[in-house]
This record gives sequence, structure tokens and C-alpha cells, in this order.
Amino acid sequence: MSRWATRLNGVVWRLTVVAALAISAGSVLAADSEPNQKLPRFVSLRSDVVNLRVGPGENYPIEWVLTRKEMPVEVIREFEHWRMIRDWQGTEGWVHERMLTIKRAVAVRGAVRALHRLPDANSEIVARAEPGVFARLIECRGSWCRIEAADITGWVQRSEVWGVYPDELVQ
Repeated sequence: MSRWATRLNGVVWRLTVVAALAISAGSVLAADSEPNQKLPRFVSLRSDVVNLRVGPGENYPIEWVLTRKEMPVEVIREFEHWRMIRDWQGTEGWVHERMLTIKRAVAVRGAVRALHRLPDANSEIVARAEPGVFARLIECRGSWCRIEAADITGWVQRSEVWGVYPDELVQ
């Protein structure tokens, strides 16, 4: 490839990146960059490849690469545009705020958990979820949370999932 063609490819690539960033700017601002949000708080990963760094900046080495889009994480510290997060297994590190979204998710923990049709232990079981399954958090009522995984919606005990606080109101 000629030097001119290589340079043109680089320019096209940069313009593509800039256009993608401009298109997603509104959702990025609504993600996790709003000031004065409480700590700690739960969010989820925006991408299926997120570098977890040892410090708040691109100059810090990458310690882990998280590879599950919409995985629930807990923001425990902030520094400028960087967020220190903790995942459901206790791994901690720093990510850029662009890698997070306010969409809520939970991780099933402990043992295989029953998803009930209603927020009642005596209601019909619609599915069972293995430990480590990630699900979209829809709402919580008292000690029950409604979640959706693999197009199945059901209720689980709040204590059986990671990604929601015991006294948190989720609607």
C-alpha cells in the first residue's frame, strides 16, 4: 500500500471514530458523567471489552480486561472522568466513565435460583438461573426484584442477586 493510501486510511479511520463519538455523545453524557452522583452506586458495563486499570488514567497498566457487556459493577470512587469499580466477584480497578452506563443489571449469586412469576415464594417458577448469570434489573418491591435474562422475566429474592442495595428503591 502506498504511503498516500496508508495516510488516507488513517484519516478515514479517525473521521469514523470522531463521527461515532459525536453520535454517541448524548448517551455518554447521560451514562455516568453527571456530577454529584452518590457513592457507591451500581451501573453496568457499556462494552464487551473494558480495560480495568490499576489507577485513574491511560498511563496506568491494565490489570484485567472485562469481557461482559452489561455486567453489573459498583462505582466506589471517582477521579475526574475515571471511576473505580468493583465487580460481583470483588475485583476492583479503574475505568473511564465512557465505559459505563446507568442501565441496571444484577448477577445471580450463591446457588441456582428460582425465578417466580410473582413476587411470592409460593408462585409458579418460570425459570431457574445459574450463579453468575447476568440479568437486566427491572424493578424491586420489598425483598423481591424482577429481572430479565434470555427473554425470560421473573422475580427473585433481592438477597439472591448482586447489583442492588438492600434498601434501594428500583422502579
